[in-house]
Amino acid sequence: MPNKKKTSTPKQPDIQQYKPTNSKNRKKKTDNRQSSSSNTSILILGIVITVFSVYAILAMISYMIGCISSSTTGIMAEYHGWDYITSNETTQNFMGRIGDVLAILFFKKLFGISSFVFLAVLLLYGIKFILRKNLLRRRYGLASALFLTMFFSVVLALIFPSNNTSNLFVNILPGQFGLLVCQFLKPYIGTIGLTVILLIAGLIFGYFRYNINVLKIFEKKDTEDEGNTQTEGYDGQEDDYHSDKDENLPDEDDNLNKMDDDENDGSDSDLNDEDISDDELGEIKIVRRVPVNDSDPKDNFVEKTEKVQTDGTSDEIIVERPEEEVFTEDKLKDHYTIDEEYDPTLDLPDYEIPPLSLLNDYGSGNAEISDEEIEMNRQKIKTTLHNYSIEIQSIKATVGPTITLYEIVPAPGVRISKIKNLEDDIALNLAAIGIRIIAPIPGRGTIGIEVPNSKPQTVSMKSVLSSKKFIESTMELPIALGKTIQNETYVADLAKMPHLLVAGATGQGKSVGLNAIITSLLYKKHPSQLKFVMVDPKKVEFTLYSKIECHFLAKLPNVADAIITDNKNVVNTLNSLLIEMDDRYELLKKSGVRNIKEYNARFIARRLNPENGHRFLPYIVVVIDEFGDLIMTAGREVETPLTRLAQLARAIGIHLVIATQRPTVNIITGTIKANFPARIAFRVVSKIDSRTILDAGGADQLVGKGDMLLSTGNDLIRLQCAFVDTDEVERINEYIKGQQGYSSALFLPEYNGDGEGGQDPVEQLRDRDPLFEEVARMIVSSQNGSTSNIQRRMNLGYNRAGRLMDQMEAAGIVGPAQGSKPREIYVQDEAELNVILEGLK
Repeated sequence: MPNKKKTSTPKQPDIQQYKPTNSKNRKKKTDNRQSSSSNTSILILGIVITVFSVYAILAMISYMIGCISSSTTGIMAEYHGWDYITSNETTQNFMGRIGDVLAILFFKKLFGISSFVFLAVLLLYGIKFILRKNLLRRRYGLASALFLTMFFSVVLALIFPSNNTSNLFVNILPGQFGLLVCQFLKPYIGTIGLTVILLIAGLIFGYFRYNINVLKIFEKKDTEDEGNTQTEGYDGQEDDYHSDKDENLPDEDDNLNKMDDDENDGSDSDLNDEDISDDELGEIKIVRRVPVNDSDPKDNFVEKTEKVQTDGTSDEIIVERPEEEVFTEDKLKDHYTIDEEYDPTLDLPDYEIPPLSLLNDYGSGNAEISDEEIEMNRQKIKTTLHNYSIEIQSIKATVGPTITLYEIVPAPGVRISKIKNLEDDIALNLAAIGIRIIAPIPGRGTIGIEVPNSKPQTVSMKSVLSSKKFIESTMELPIALGKTIQNETYVADLAKMPHLLVAGATGQGKSVGLNAIITSLLYKKHPSQLKFVMVDPKKVEFTLYSKIECHFLAKLPNVADAIITDNKNVVNTLNSLLIEMDDRYELLKKSGVRNIKEYNARFIARRLNPENGHRFLPYIVVVIDEFGDLIMTAGREVETPLTRLAQLARAIGIHLVIATQRPTVNIITGTIKANFPARIAFRVVSKIDSRTILDAGGADQLVGKGDMLLSTGNDLIRLQCAFVDTDEVERINEYIKGQQGYSSALFLPEYNGDGEGGQDPVEQLRDRDPLFEEVARMIVSSQNGSTSNIQRRMNLGYNRAGRLMDQMEAAGIVGPAQGSKPREIYVQDEAELNVILEGLK
């Protein structure tokens, strides 16, 4: 017969081999950590089990030798407790009196000689725990050993029914357990009934535990079916193997043998053609177990067979396999629980962003300017330019909420500087408060003349936040500042700025601008994603935000108020932020990323382990009002940490928003300007202040009431700031306060400014200045605690005068520094001072 071609047998997808990319690897890492943490306890458990099993087996063997050699009952025939162990009686057991007691316990009080089965399996388990190797298949587990131990104990009691005191060896065969079972059941069912029950119990156990089919033993087989008989025997091995492989019930084995089981299963499951000869095989049935449905792939299986046939003369093997359901990758993923991504908002799952109905509607913000006014202004501009012999080709008007932009296309040959020099003349003819000429407009090739509207419109915060541009924004920290000249909502990303400097004269809209920035972030971010550090030297601007302390604010652990108003707390908070900055950079270094966005993305994907110190990092926005007052009172104590934060903190999510009404060079220094490329200028009083803020003029020509210029480093954008009233801010904070929040504000790293870089107070008092007593009496008598007073009256340098003041503070004579103000005097008269001085001596 011609040889048949060998049919290919493509490997079927194995559910247990499917490994999801992210969640499975993360699960393995977690399992490895848990396994390593319990390695020591498992090793100790294995040693204890092994030592106990070996000791008990040796004690029982010694006891059996003694029983065989003894003809009458001796001391070993009785069970003794603690009194016997602690006595001085001699024993024939090699393992001592404790071994004697253990042997009697197992032989006489428990299962008799069948106890060796249980102790042997227990010994193998102990060795497995020590060597991390599986020495037993699951069918030989502790449960099977315990059943067999009790089964043979009853069988031996049925064979040796009475306590034969003349032969100790026969007396210890059944054990007390078997004897009690026989004594209880024999009166009811008799010896024959008990024998039948034991036989049935043994067959049932062998069939379900070891797949022993008794019927096959008695089957009559012809000589020509010997090959099939051998094949069926192989089939039984395959059934055994698959039943072991798919056995998922929790057993006495723990997870330590899973790797060994998988390795054994993988080697046994392959069908090696070289091991099967044509003479031996007629038909082979290979049992595969596949899930009944996709919803429960582990427990519910059906068997499908594959037949391997030979014709007796062919060297080839034909594999016929029934059609099986193909498990695609998508279906396989459904069988496994893939770890969900970390969601920081689940800290406060019921938190809701404030509704827009809390905000007032001041209209759409669209300018209401008549066509007559636009045409009249166009004619005035043309006339003014014509009077100075400047011809233009066209003029176009773009109406905004506050100003109208007139774009002029000059005639060829006209110099731009001539038009720019006519700024005051055009303002005179238009009778406007102030105009601003942009020559040229970047990217357009035209010259712009911005003319204020006679009836400016208010841009409401509601119209800005309800705009499509803000709602669909995917920025990290979107801030809706207002509307442009083209009446479009302007949304910027604070994370890319990355810091913002706000300056302007008093009453021009700085505080409203800060509230607009904060409100924008409150309407876009969850409390777990954003925290504010608010500094308010005026003590009245940010008071309303204290209500959301448990939601959005961050503070020092030892500070009562989340809104920082004291200069000393400001310095400590800024230095605490430096510590937080360094801690965050360490986390970025460990995770191998460069910024907070990449870090949080990895943490959300559960690629960073919280047990290694990793955590989700919220953005921190530091809002400082009246920065000029801080610089005047604290000086470099504020400027130095602020400069470091501005230089380094952008990558780890700490962003600064500072505002000042004194845009002078001693407040807005070159170092600060270099690290604040994004700047907002409200109306100022002079061109010098405008250049200090923006490095360009124009802020002095604004109309006020929220009219502002935004510099992003490249160009200037004129905006009308969105208006948010105090009542609106209060309603927003009340709405947020009414929702569930954290137990407290976010605590920044603790920083103690008194101990940083200074001498210990005790050391200061030990090394007192020789003039200490004289200066102390002078300060108490004059009740003026200022360093400059010591310099002037004692003719000392600043360093020595400052050191004397620190020593008197350590002695409790004067209070701590209060900026430029004199220190408080704690001692009121000479008598009280003398008591302090005597105590120091």
